[in-house]
Amino acid sequence: MSKWKYLIAYLAPGSAIAGLYFKGWLAPGSVYIGFILIPIVEGLFYHQVKILEEEPTSKASPALYNLFLYLNIPLLYSIVFYFLYIVHTHQGLKVWEYITMILNVGLIIGTSGINVAHELGHRREKIHHWLSWLLLLPAFYLHFFIEHNKGHHRYIGTLQDPATARKGESIYAFWWRSTLESYQHAWHIEHERLKLQNKPFWSRYNLMLWFQLTIIVYLGAIAIFFSWFTMMMAILAGIVGFLFLESVNYIEHYGLLRKNNADGTLGPVHAGLSWDAEQPLGRIFLYELTRHADHHTHAGIPYQDLKAHSQSPKLAVGYPASIVLALIPGWWFNVMDRRLTLVA
Repeated sequence: MSKWKYLIAYLAPGSAIAGLYFKGWLAPGSVYIGFILIPIVEGLFYHQVKILEEEPTSKASPALYNLFLYLNIPLLYSIVFYFLYIVHTHQGLKVWEYITMILNVGLIIGTSGINVAHELGHRREKIHHWLSWLLLLPAFYLHFFIEHNKGHHRYIGTLQDPATARKGESIYAFWWRSTLESYQHAWHIEHERLKLQNKPFWSRYNLMLWFQLTIIVYLGAIAIFFSWFTMMMAILAGIVGFLFLESVNYIEHYGLLRKNNADGTLGPVHAGLSWDAEQPLGRIFLYELTRHADHHTHAGIPYQDLKAHSQSPKLAVGYPASIVLALIPGWWFNVMDRRLTLVA
């Protein structure tokens, strides 16, 4: 399969479009792929699909791997606006169809949107930052660019990091805490940046102000060109999208805390602070995000060059199945808290 394995990732947006087109029991679209097909295939046929795992990715052109990411931009916006068009023009849709289409589109906003934005946001080129912001917009999570790069990567595994889940904290409690604290933390980080540069907070230099204005314009445009109801549907899909991100955050660092140095300063970031998963389909669909330990120890490495880390703790199942597991807190705690005792 080599480099072409990442084409499999387009099954998610493809199924999302099919779900929106056919509606009815197909309306969930990408949810079937992400939370049913992938966990089942990886659970029952893990060894058979391991053929997708090992290949010399670094020998291929970086431009091709970038193209795999770039194609998510037109796909994401096509799906979002197709969804808005259907909501605005179709009469007689059942409540459950609205709900499942919101979940369908929300999952794409979280994967083709936020997840790809995460990868591009770590690049040095300004154009990649702009593309990252474009992908974060439908989730209203532009502040993620600031908080993740300058907050989470610095404070991972500490109580100062909103995106590090505490042992015994349910995913539902984490959603509230991480969402609110990450947003607040982004404002704080931007305030500190401007202060160091002797620039006023209320000025054109404040990225957070630009982010809020962009979101207002985006939602306002939807309300004007479609309707207020359509705008509310866009908001609900965006919420599902960023809750998918927060669900991934939850399983990535659950219960893993960094020790302080003897002088009280933060200890170094190391591979033991991230849960890895080597199940290949989850790796492909999330562009190697599941090799998270290597990402945190080498944040600038492109997704195709991330490696499995022998020192990282391993999840019992892949990332998609772990999210399903986390939605049932008692089951999650029973599995994960025992694993935490092995890595403490």
